[in-house]
Amino acid sequence: MLQYLIILLDERSTSYCHYKAASQMLRADGNGLIPLDVLRQGIRFAMKENLNIQFVYPDTELPEEWKKEIETIDHSKLKPSPLAFQHDEADELGLDRTDVAVVNDWHLPANTMDIPLVVRTSKEDFFARYRELYALLELCPRMNVVFTDVEMFSDDDFETYKAVLSEMTQTVERLYAEGKTPQLNLLTDRMMLPEMNNCGAGDTNLTLAPNGRFYVCPAFYYEDAADSVGSLEDGPEIRNGQLYKLEYAPICRHCDAYQCKRCVWLNRKLTLDVNTPSRQQCVMAHLERNASRELLQAIRKHETFLPDKDIPEMDCLDPFEERNKWNN
Repeated sequence: MLQYLIILLDERSTSYCHYKAASQMLRADGNGLIPLDVLRQGIRFAMKENLNIQFVYPDTELPEEWKKEIETIDHSKLKPSPLAFQHDEADELGLDRTDVAVVNDWHLPANTMDIPLVVRTSKEDFFARYRELYALLELCPRMNVVFTDVEMFSDDDFETYKAVLSEMTQTVERLYAEGKTPQLNLLTDRMMLPEMNNCGAGDTNLTLAPNGRFYVCPAFYYEDAADSVGSLEDGPEIRNGQLYKLEYAPICRHCDAYQCKRCVWLNRKLTLDVNTPSRQQCVMAHLERNASRELLQAIRKHETFLPDKDIPEMDCLDPFEERNKWNN
């Protein structure tokens, strides 16, 4: 059931996930801002459908009239980090406070000001610079690391990723031992989740683009603006909508890597099927799952922690290899 509406405030709105925001979509007049009437219609649609709104910002200032319209409804703001921290320092009343700051190109803030972070990175940069995240783990309430080149992961990269995750568990273990509770999607989510917590694109959330049309997620818009699933005038219509639901995913519904985002855009890009993940996604998710198991056991050496939680040991990294054990 639809719960969230993501509204891109500009054709240059920051990417917060695997996809790249396409600067070439900027219109000839140089203005990629969502028209004010489209913004109003989008807010009205969300109100009528009882949806939570997430506004995704560009790295440029919005006109005052747009800002006022945004504040007419409860919402969350996702901003690129330079804009996020600039505004939060200036906004003493918190009227334009950032809910999530997106970091690109490893321009990490010196202080997170209690704002959750999304760190978008290539595998090479992550492997070279992951230790730079340690200080921020102690400061920010939550950190999500998102890879922009999942399709490029090789078997050698999986081995490196495994080693990096193992080292990171030691840092997170130390923080827990010191009484802190860091949240890092790669390690702590699987410990906490009781069930799958996937992205939900096309199922629990849709995206409204500046052109007034709906998309499964921002990635579908930036890849091909013609690939829409309806308009504000006619409403959203997703053909074969069951394909975006977990219960119709032949592999994912048997999996317990609950922290995996099961990105439907990457699925379509790499397997040509929105409900079938690529091997890269599965192996990465299971390396994270196994590292979470290692972390859970390590924290329990210091304190009683999630006593009713267990992450079973697994022999494989790709659930497809376990298909003979599935009952249906």
